[in-house]
Amino acid sequence: MAEFDLVVRGGTVVTAERTVQADVGVRGGKIVEVGAGLAAGRQEVDARGKLVMPGGIDSHCHVEQKSSAGVMCADDFYSATVAAAFGGTTTIIPFAAQHRGDSITSVVQDYAERAKKSVVDYAFHLIVSDPTPDALNVELPAMVKRGITSLKIYTTYELLRLKDDQVLDVLLAADRERALVMVHAENHEVIQWIARRLLERGHKAPKFHATAHHPIAESEATHRVIALTRILDVPALIVHVSGSDAIETIRSAQTLGAKIHAESCPQYLFLTADDIDRPGLEGAKFCCSPPPRDAASQDAVWRALKDGTIGIYSSDHAPYRYDESGKLPKGDATTFKDMANGVPGIQVRMPLLFSEGVGQGRITLNEFVALTSTNHAQMYGIADRKGTLNVGADADIAIWDPQRELTLTAAMMKDNAGYTPYEGRVVKGWPVQVLVRGQVVVDDGKLLAAKGSGQFVPCGTPAPLAGTRPTRDNAAGAFRRLIDS
Repeated sequence: MAEFDLVVRGGTVVTAERTVQADVGVRGGKIVEVGAGLAAGRQEVDARGKLVMPGGIDSHCHVEQKSSAGVMCADDFYSATVAAAFGGTTTIIPFAAQHRGDSITSVVQDYAERAKKSVVDYAFHLIVSDPTPDALNVELPAMVKRGITSLKIYTTYELLRLKDDQVLDVLLAADRERALVMVHAENHEVIQWIARRLLERGHKAPKFHATAHHPIAESEATHRVIALTRILDVPALIVHVSGSDAIETIRSAQTLGAKIHAESCPQYLFLTADDIDRPGLEGAKFCCSPPPRDAASQDAVWRALKDGTIGIYSSDHAPYRYDESGKLPKGDATTFKDMANGVPGIQVRMPLLFSEGVGQGRITLNEFVALTSTNHAQMYGIADRKGTLNVGADADIAIWDPQRELTLTAAMMKDNAGYTPYEGRVVKGWPVQVLVRGQVVVDDGKLLAAKGSGQFVPCGTPAPLAGTRPTRDNAAGAFRRLIDS
């Protein structure tokens, strides 16, 4: 009788910590042995000449979610997770979005039903836009017990943004429940002021979205959020960091000891504001918030990924079709303020970083694994199961052909956006086989997983909140003791 259910044989095993030639033995959906010359498995996967890496974790993506304006994104949980799997991602963490007046409990129940179509594993974040006492003191603790231990808040978008005192309320409640707060940091008033003046002068084209979302609107809000976290001596994660000003703000805060973490995305490495400057409304396909910046900002993001200032690389997949259901709600009369914000990217997140990061010597293979998988698992409290190829972990495995070259086209994308902002870009390196809990999900371009085969993954305590609570013997600690007493 075979000793293993499955053996991935003869590949180069890459984790965040090491690179070795080894086989990977799987039993009951778990990795039970990693080493050379393992005994036979009932199923064998030949990985000779390939890289065997943990499946990716995309911890920032919007799936089957309505925007604050009521626009449903293009993907449901089936199409989004199929696209994720084809790009080497085996776990996603999208958002159950509370809009004002919503019960968090009802939102999560609805979202959990929608997610049952998934073909990869999934966890949830919350989006909190209505931090009532009931939401923070009753519903949030119940969600944390359910395994939803992170939540996102906004400082912009009229129907989502929180005032500073509300941000403090959320930070305090999250710290009490050992939950991590993620922040979309842009100065709403600055953006609105610039946008109003642009529209008054007839500047309506998509390219003016980038003008309105000034880099200082991002860096100012980032600085303000960091200051609020320092008042309470609590951690936070600044998401989708786009440019050098915000990066320097974060790096300076980290140097001073602030508990600030950061995330960036493909659009800030591979797109610029020039991509938005296209004839007619074509530039709408490239509009997201914050917007892509310039070459200098791209370089700053690369440096921050390398030096650890930014430790998380997600897609911020927010797919809207290029029609009246998404990007063009007013047809040809759509202005840059009318468009749904967001770009698709869940399938190409990892191949882009592999090709231009590892392939061009900007990052190592081990750093690639950390940025796309391991750091996410640690950040969100699922490192006991996900993000590694250690014994005891789920057998979530992506087998990469580092020599496979592909030209990215809309036709090869599995999401429902109908386009890719990376059309025509050539990438070298692609996941040719993808396994979730030891089951082959994608094999050389073929989907083998059944709809609904993905499972919910309850999150534990996020890494920034894990371990023993600090004694708080500094000035911030004295303040916390005063307000907590």
